[in-house]
Amino acid sequence: MPGPDAPLRTALRYGLIGLGVLVVVSVVIATAVAGTPGLWGALLGAAIGGGFILTTLVSVLLGAKLPPSTQGLVLLVSWVGKLLVALIVVGVLNQFDFYSRPALFFTVVGALLIVLGAETYGVVSVKVPYVTTRAGDDETASEQE
Repeated sequence: MPGPDAPLRTALRYGLIGLGVLVVVSVVIATAVAGTPGLWGALLGAAIGGGFILTTLVSVLLGAKLPPSTQGLVLLVSWVGKLLVALIVVGVLNQFDFYSRPALFFTVVGALLIVLGAETYGVVSVKVPYVTTRAGDDETASEQE
């Protein structure tokens, strides 16, 4: 029987697979269209977009065993932290021109869509029981009354 965090672990696995496929496809297309700057744009876009989405899932997995208030704090801090890191990275990258901006943009958007879609599929495809019974507990609710 899968554990309560099985959907999250499956979502992480599917998200990483989706990100890996996106990296290969976007690197090939961006390099063919824009050369070496396209390669860098695709790699940076996959790192930014994939890292942004996967960070949330990892923080949920890490905080799953914590009390609800602490888990909420972990999620809030991780969300604000990843937002600040993304803004700083984009601000720093804005000063350089060694990468293709369209390749970066399309790869970030692709990463957001593909990784979120893969994670969603991973969560909904895992069957986890939401009711637990004790061994030998065969009585129904009507028999108990």
